[in-house]
Amino acid sequence: MPATDPARDVWNDRLLQNPHEVADKRSRVQKMFAAIAPSYDLNNRLHSLWMDQRWRRKAVKLSNIQPTDTVVDVACGTGDLTLAFYSRLILALMEENRRLLSPQTAQVIGIDFTFDMLPLARQKSGRPRFGMHLGSLVQVQELASLRQSGIKWLNGDAVCLPLRDSSANILSIAFGIRNVSDPSAAVKEFYRVLKPGGRLIILEFSLPTNRILRALYNFYFTKILPRTATWISGDKTGAYKYLPQSVNTFISRDSMQQMMKDAGFTDVQAFPLTFGICVCYRGLKH
Repeated sequence: MPATDPARDVWNDRLLQNPHEVADKRSRVQKMFAAIAPSYDLNNRLHSLWMDQRWRRKAVKLSNIQPTDTVVDVACGTGDLTLAFYSRLILALMEENRRLLSPQTAQVIGIDFTFDMLPLARQKSGRPRFGMHLGSLVQVQELASLRQSGIKWLNGDAVCLPLRDSSANILSIAFGIRNVSDPSAAVKEFYRVLKPGGRLIILEFSLPTNRILRALYNFYFTKILPRTATWISGDKTGAYKYLPQSVNTFISRDSMQQMMKDAGFTDVQAFPLTFGICVCYRGLKH
């Protein structure tokens, strides 16, 4: 009798009617991301037309990062947003000190509950060509080495972070809050980890409010993307059927902002990006 492939059919049509109500959503999401990790970056770039990196840069800008800030990036995946924060910290330090410096060890922390993502993130962090760097080739190579050893990568769950109370100035989560087993509990956990004055940054997919754009985007999102992304990745889990369904059945923008307020965040704002395909939410802990 042939062995059963544990990655096959993690998501089927019945479960995808509302993936957020599936009792074992956490383990299914974990298996799904473990399966697509090797092709994750390629599919992100191609199917967002490289806009995903622009959205991350906007999230970093909205965080108002300072040279001494500690940054925690939850659901970090292969590390794109974590590394964007690190690169911005280098510039902030240079602006303050008038020379090229590296952030302190563990000043930037990436956390993901799918362990398979973390080796890819660590490997990426050691590439000299990542991001924008200033200075000589020797300085660039030195910074890459410091970055690879200086960023702390942790395996952990958003609803129970392995961090002390009031230990971070910025906490971010990009395209991950809808994958969490209990988003409300996660947002309360984020509040616990942030220091007074800390900023929560949530980057998440949404749908355009314009009816024509929404219809066009939904056609691409539900008919084209699942086929091409599945072909590229060779995925058997149903990951790219899960993606549009998890967005279409997730809470509204207003509900997201209310969830942040209920957790204690103030000055909560939503910043729609690229016709509302993506939204960056920001809240402050006073």
